Amino acid sequence: MRAIQVKEYLKGPQDLTVSSLPNPIPSPDQYLIAIHATAANFFDLLQIRGKYQHQPPLPWISGSEFSGVVLSTPSSNPSPAFKKGDKVFGAAQGGYATHVCATETALRHVPKGWGFVDAAGLMVTAPTSYGALVTRAGVKKGDYVLVHAAAGGVGLAAVQVAKAFGATVIATAGSARKLEVAKGFGADYAIDYNKKGWEDEVKKLTPRGKGVDIVYDPVGMVNTSLKCTAWNGRILVIGFAAGNIEKVAMNRVLLKNVSLVGLHWGMYASEEPETVEEVWKGLFRLMDEGKFTGTVYSDRTFTGLEKIGEALEMLGRRETWGKVVVSVPQDAQSKL
Repeated sequence: MRAIQVKEYLKGPQDLTVSSLPNPIPSPDQYLIAIHATAANFFDLLQIRGKYQHQPPLPWISGSEFSGVVLSTPSSNPSPAFKKGDKVFGAAQGGYATHVCATETALRHVPKGWGFVDAAGLMVTAPTSYGALVTRAGVKKGDYVLVHAAAGGVGLAAVQVAKAFGATVIATAGSARKLEVAKGFGADYAIDYNKKGWEDEVKKLTPRGKGVDIVYDPVGMVNTSLKCTAWNGRILVIGFAAGNIEKVAMNRVLLKNVSLVGLHWGMYASEEPETVEEVWKGLFRLMDEGKFTGTVYSDRTFTGLEKIGEALEMLGRRETWGKVVVSVPQDAQSKL
């Protein structure tokens, strides 16, 4: 197989190279997948520099999210959920390759009518946003939802989920192009959060200027968002893309009766596996109804593992929107 193997920590994605390696051998509980598309993530940038909280031992194959075709099923499972030839998407260490091994819980069927490129970016962003808005915040018809970094991968997923449940969505982003993208995916309003006084602008868009009911924050903007959060509002803490972990003004939380709600989607597999299934059922229902579509960056395309470094560089410079996905051409041995 061909893969991006990290043998030592690197300065950046420009130093990534493609190697020829033996095909991985699945353990008795693993599937072997031929990868047709793979998604770029911020944590990949941290991992190759040795700065992520989960660092595999050197050397390792970089990447995580992927989509592809099942080549073999687990030898220990006489009734696997996926059959040879099934189109699947998932996440496992080693996504920047032509082949990967993955357990059953790390895979899902490619949604009906979806291609490999769109499906490759689903495994992390879609359940994060659905789990936050639906499971944790109870989004409902009539809610006003503020989505920060709304043109990002989780942001566009959040916009679609909130709209599907009947909410009014106010999107924020840092450029005209990203604001345009957010509105293209259903946001009712779009505001540049680099603009001074954006919080007041948000409040003016809500009934009687009361503020928003839910804030979806993958950036680290809790303190400023408290200025435009309504009484009994919920602020979803998704991540800290801005780089700093905030110290929150707790008096504002108290005075507005605000709930600060954390979401660590990765822990649900071990802590609440039953919730994982419910979230995916909800997501597939939205997909079937046409209320949730792929969010792949389309201003340009990336083809071949050699383009992974370039894709990650653009992601790191925040020059992209949605999910950045690289198509992975397959050799004849991988085709079914």
